[in-house]
Amino acid sequence: MVFSKTIFNLFGKSPISPLQAHMTLVVACAEKLQDFLNAAIANDWELGSDIFDKISKKEDKADEMKRQLRLQLPKSLFMPLDRGDLLDLLSLQDRIANRTKDIAGLMLGRKMSIPEPLHQQMIDFVSSSIEAGRQALKAINELDELLEVGFSGKEVDFVEKMIGELDQLEDKTDLLEQEIRHKLFDLEQDLPPIDMIFLYQVIDMIGELADLAEGVGGRLQLLLAR
Repeated sequence: MVFSKTIFNLFGKSPISPLQAHMTLVVACAEKLQDFLNAAIANDWELGSDIFDKISKKEDKADEMKRQLRLQLPKSLFMPLDRGDLLDLLSLQDRIANRTKDIAGLMLGRKMSIPEPLHQQMIDFVSSSIEAGRQALKAINELDELLEVGFSGKEVDFVEKMIGELDQLEDKTDLLEQEIRHKLFDLEQDLPPIDMIFLYQVIDMIGELADLAEGVGGRLQLLLAR
């Protein structure tokens, strides 16, 4: 919408591009989790530590971007999007990076061993969670186009389809999580109980990455409905 662009020129820069840049960084942070898992499976904790440092730097940068966007976000009523909705989106995005760092930090701190029968399933599980984040990024990257058309027309249908695909990815991730839990249950009697407790915790946290990505899509869908 030309009107929206004019308003932003008068009252401040559009927050959409910084929001998209933040989500791009968040997904790049989450993508590092695949490399970290591969290092953990190989018991290469020197490499794992290096990857954790990269995750931490990206998470720190995402935190700084979040703070700056919060400070610079216009408080004017002339914004074409509700300020609270944008802050909610920003918070959900940021939690993906935070959770990625939590997962890698817990695994690194305990030098967590992944049982060999779970290796491929864990790789697929992490990959699916990351893919959900990528899909959420694709949807967020359509926000400026949605503004252009006033949240109407074919662009809305296109984004709705993307959000539907994101929901399917989250469902797929849930199914992978269930399968891993069932297999881990079968292995419990042969593994140290304390290791199992933390491994179940890591599985929960990896699943949460996909949940948060779906939450980003859900918040965007609410914007489409208004």
